[in-house]
Amino acid sequence: MYKVLVTGSAGFIGFHVVSRLLKKSQIHIIGLDSINDYYDISLKYGRLSEHGIECNQLTNSHKVYSKKYPNYTFFKGDIADSCFMTKLFNQEKFDYVIHLAGQAGVRYSLTSPHEYITSNIQGFLNILEGVRHNRIKHLVYASTSSVYGLNTTVPFSEKQPTNHPISLYAATKKSNELMAHSYSHLFGIPTTGLRFFTVYGPWGRPDMALFSFANSIIRNKAIDVFNNGNMIRDFTYIDDVIESIERVIFSPAEMNREWSSDDPLPDSSSAPYKIYNVGNGQPSSIISYISALEKALGKRALINFKELQPGDVLITHADSSSLLADIDFKPNTTIEEGVNNFVNWFKVFYKV
Repeated sequence: MYKVLVTGSAGFIGFHVVSRLLKKSQIHIIGLDSINDYYDISLKYGRLSEHGIECNQLTNSHKVYSKKYPNYTFFKGDIADSCFMTKLFNQEKFDYVIHLAGQAGVRYSLTSPHEYITSNIQGFLNILEGVRHNRIKHLVYASTSSVYGLNTTVPFSEKQPTNHPISLYAATKKSNELMAHSYSHLFGIPTTGLRFFTVYGPWGRPDMALFSFANSIIRNKAIDVFNNGNMIRDFTYIDDVIESIERVIFSPAEMNREWSSDDPLPDSSSAPYKIYNVGNGQPSSIISYISALEKALGKRALINFKELQPGDVLITHADSSSLLADIDFKPNTTIEEGVNNFVNWFKVFYKV
């Protein structure tokens, strides 16, 4: 029986990771989430309820057992609380850690920068310290395609330098990769960072484009489309992301014995450290994305075209060949299929 900590387990990706791992009887899952109000808490409660967690029992640092799954336990707690995190690691004795908690969102980082330092820097340090002192077999953590920043050579490869982020959110995620490498080097901790590319699907976040677009279209409200629609994104369906995480977590990062400090490739190291892109590899325009949503909803969108927002990149396009080579999988769900699945969930959950 392995014990796996999943932070951010009431969040979008964390919820789906827990759902997948619950199918494996040999794994006991500990979920952790602060359930903050960055977006609608009722959606987070809905995700927890799906896993048998009675939300009226939730208090800080209190363990709640699932009513549906004997191999799932949930804690409400903040990763930035070093005392709580130290106690959690010491008591639960995890084998693996999937770290998905943290403050997300590019535009929110322009108005609330301190949230990103607290959660994404201090919180990640607490994760690293817990992993360091408790002999964790492998730490897998969420990074982002936003780290590519001002890079214009596409598709983005993990072998490219990522030294010019254009949002504080991206800067904190790049910092996580650097912090992870230092701990891998100093303490021999296997760490793998996953750079997610525009993840979407059922149970998604309300602040992300697909969710807000669908909500507005259904209510006959105009949607804001930035850079006059000339934005290209590598939309990656949630099931493909979860498949990647499941395969990576049980394949701990190893030292690259061919790595050289004379030509230091940024995606691996002489330490047990690895970075992967997790993206579909078939980028689409925002307008094409909206068209797929219109088709799934059977309704046209009203569009307000706006200028490019600070912190936004023009294009994301993943080279996921390294992921395919190492775990024999790469994301491949089409936008049409993924958007249809999202719309079907949205209509049921919100009783549209």
